Amino acid sequence: MPTTPRTTTPSPSVVLTDCSFAWPDGAVVLDRVTTAFGRGRTGLVGANGAGKSTLVRLVTGDLAPTGGRVSTTGPVDLLPQRLRRGPDDTVADLLGIRPRLDALHAILGGDPDPRHFDALADDWDIEARAVAALGEVGLDLDAGDLLRPVATLSGGQAVLTAVTGVRLRDRPVAVLDEPTNDLDVRSRGLLLDLVDRWRGTLVVVSHDRELLEHVDEVAELRDGSIRTSGGTWSDFEQRLAVERSAAERDLRDADQLLRAERRQRIEAETTIARRARAGRRSAESMPAIIAHARRNTAEATAGRLRSGHGAAEARARDQVDVASRAVRDDDAVRVDLPDPAIPAGRRLAELTVRGRTTVLQGPERIAVVGANGTGKTTLLEQIVVAPGAPGTRPHPLADTGATSFTDRVAWLPQRRDGLLDDDDTVLEHVARAAPAVPDRELRNALARLLLRGAVVDRTTVTLSGGERFRVALAGLVLADPVPQLLVLDEPTNDLDMATTDHLVEVLAAWRGGLVVVSHDESFLDRLGLHTRVALD
Repeated sequence: MPTTPRTTTPSPSVVLTDCSFAWPDGAVVLDRVTTAFGRGRTGLVGANGAGKSTLVRLVTGDLAPTGGRVSTTGPVDLLPQRLRRGPDDTVADLLGIRPRLDALHAILGGDPDPRHFDALADDWDIEARAVAALGEVGLDLDAGDLLRPVATLSGGQAVLTAVTGVRLRDRPVAVLDEPTNDLDVRSRGLLLDLVDRWRGTLVVVSHDRELLEHVDEVAELRDGSIRTSGGTWSDFEQRLAVERSAAERDLRDADQLLRAERRQRIEAETTIARRARAGRRSAESMPAIIAHARRNTAEATAGRLRSGHGAAEARARDQVDVASRAVRDDDAVRVDLPDPAIPAGRRLAELTVRGRTTVLQGPERIAVVGANGTGKTTLLEQIVVAPGAPGTRPHPLADTGATSFTDRVAWLPQRRDGLLDDDDTVLEHVARAAPAVPDRELRNALARLLLRGAVVDRTTVTLSGGERFRVALAGLVLADPVPQLLVLDEPTNDLDMATTDHLVEVLAAWRGGLVVVSHDESFLDRLGLHTRVALD
């Protein structure tokens, strides 16, 4: 059940005072923002690229503001979007307890080095507490498993482990950046329960509507400013709907006033011109001195009329500008996937689970579903990687595997770090996928994905999760030759709601084969993915 919004107003734990931040390329994230996040649960929302991850880095101290200041009541802990998954990283590393665990083992092994006691900091039960905390989120591990490689965990298990580490460290302020990525239904329920019971200050960066129903307030980052509103996401949406309606009404009224002032100015100009013609005719029969005096009077009167009507029209135009800015008009991603022209009977892939085979033919689409850790990603990898090639691994379930029958496969993995070289600019990455396409066309395609201006020349490591997704998607869309089969692993991770809506439209119109792994049932239903391959 969603939580009840807090009714008290405790001292704020995170305070931004006249805070500004801009990247070296001039992109503004914050523009003299003053706001605060108090004890309790705050949902931080905003479109992809608005700067939510940058704001998180300011709060954690990883970045310094270019103006103003950020203060917190104590150390800030962070669950990042991109978790540590190096080959040497263990469960203990993901929990953030590896130094204490190593010190504990060294002491118990008879090593009296004082450095071990300093590292342990009298936390003698850290191992037992870690195992117990993992058990609370459904991860049945023993003490020996704390040194398991992170690579042995599924994406959802890794997220729950990292969130558990934040709880274990118990710092005064915690930030969770897109914590529901990769979580199955059961794991999401466990996470929501953790959020409901969280002590201290919690800031949750998310596009997940369900998660945002478990916060006490919503803070929206938009156009360099932050707006905070008490209540859940539903409360916030209702307020936006009322404000949008009022803003649109004000814009209509301002437009009507502008049209009326313009008509009056035109009528006044017509009257002035008619009087001027009449004045010139009558002046022909007057003495020159009288005609000159009347002409001066008429010109002065005409000037006052023009000035008055011109000023009124200018004021009306200003009102239209103000009203227009108040109407929310968010840009939307626009991308068209090319038509691979696949015959209906063309076999593209086979997926076998426990001996039962599902064949994907032509422009068909399949959803692969199952709990975290059942091997969904492994099954997708077998479609993408040729049998026997380096990187292939057997599926953990018996008589289970997958094969593709086309080499024109576009692969968007759950962990997208490997797709993008951190040192590449956005344009360099896309140009590598489409070397024959001129830069101008590449920039136009990126603009339709809301990657414009200086962003195109930034390195991919500086981008938000949603922006990185769009760069990866651009590489797939522009690939030559056109892919026949799209394989997507949790494609809605990190995407804002508007981008997810458009992704549904794009994929629904896709004329090639499609295999998708997603825990987002709403997304699968909207795509019409009723053919399910279930791993359990």
